[in-house]
Amino acid sequence: MPTESTFLLAGLFLLLAAAGWAMGRFGDRDEEDAPLPLNVDYLKGLNFLLNEQTDQALEHFLAMVRVDDKTIETHFALGSLFRRRGEVDRAIRIHQNIIARPDLASEQRDQALFSLAKDYLHAGLLDRAEKLFVRLSQGSRYQVQALESLCRIYEQEKEWQKAIEAGQQLEIIGGRSIALQIAHYYCELAEAAIRQKDFNAARHHVKKAQAGRPRTMRGALTRAHIARETDDHKTAIRLYHRIMDEHTYLISEALPEIVAAHERDGSLDSLDASLRAMVESDPDMRTLVAYTAIVNGITGIPVIDECVQRYMLEESTLSEFVDLNRLTKGASDGQSEALQKVRGALSKLASATPRYQCQECGFSSQRLLWQCPSCRNWETQRPASRVQFDTVLQHSITKR
Repeated sequence: MPTESTFLLAGLFLLLAAAGWAMGRFGDRDEEDAPLPLNVDYLKGLNFLLNEQTDQALEHFLAMVRVDDKTIETHFALGSLFRRRGEVDRAIRIHQNIIARPDLASEQRDQALFSLAKDYLHAGLLDRAEKLFVRLSQGSRYQVQALESLCRIYEQEKEWQKAIEAGQQLEIIGGRSIALQIAHYYCELAEAAIRQKDFNAARHHVKKAQAGRPRTMRGALTRAHIARETDDHKTAIRLYHRIMDEHTYLISEALPEIVAAHERDGSLDSLDASLRAMVESDPDMRTLVAYTAIVNGITGIPVIDECVQRYMLEESTLSEFVDLNRLTKGASDGQSEALQKVRGALSKLASATPRYQCQECGFSSQRLLWQCPSCRNWETQRPASRVQFDTVLQHSITKR
């Protein structure tokens, strides 16, 4: 079966053949280079295509067509086709051939440079792509696209300071805000500084992340991590509590830290009271508290244990496997032991299934990723609030 690329190439050949015929039929016959009505080379290339010899057709076409004002757009189209086919080396050859033309107009040169930069990016030659995008970001009509590409390159290379500079320039030239994206760049710098124990630098970067920008959930969490790492337990506890109060989805990250901080301070009773007040004011939080406790093995805090038990009793899918109502009617010791076993099984299941999912593209992961690896958007992942039983149910159906 002819491929999409075959049809596209056939279209290119027919277009050029038609152009040649039109020029020969209606053009100025006095010019020495007037095209023939139908060039035999076109027919030869079409013959390659009809025999599904696509590679031969491409090579033949590349050798046949001169780079001049009448064929340059065809070269651009052919280069784009090569890139889409994954034949980046051929796309690079075409675009380099265009750039080498001495009388090329400036706009066409920029177009060729932009196409070549995309070829390099597609091939993973980030350093070469970066050089061309930097050049194009300085006054060409591809400024915005070049700066967007530079941000993506710097994200991939973790060159966060360069990403900040490109992002700030993009905000000025592109006329749109990417404040959240830039805030995450600063948070990346802060987290790198934390790993290096440079807490002053970390605080500076977090302050930059939140100065005059929409408050990112990550900035608050990073501030709390800095306080934890510098043994400022009171500040850490205050910040983690604020995160839970203001940003409910981050409870999955904040709750284990709060528990650890209160354990160090010997103030678990205070934590129990504050969590009880939170779930009473917002009953929907019970499920997320329970799920987070199950995943992280958090026990021994009355309100959390109550949330977990209530979650297990109300989970309809769980009743497919365990009759919890029957278990809870037994003796107190036996009931507690049975519930602990169920809780342990849920913890194992939760640790083996994705805990976070991107709201934009659906990408799932075991840990929180601030930038989705699939769609590349920032801060779009949200935690699951329930144990995912799909795997268990599928296994059960298969066995039947």
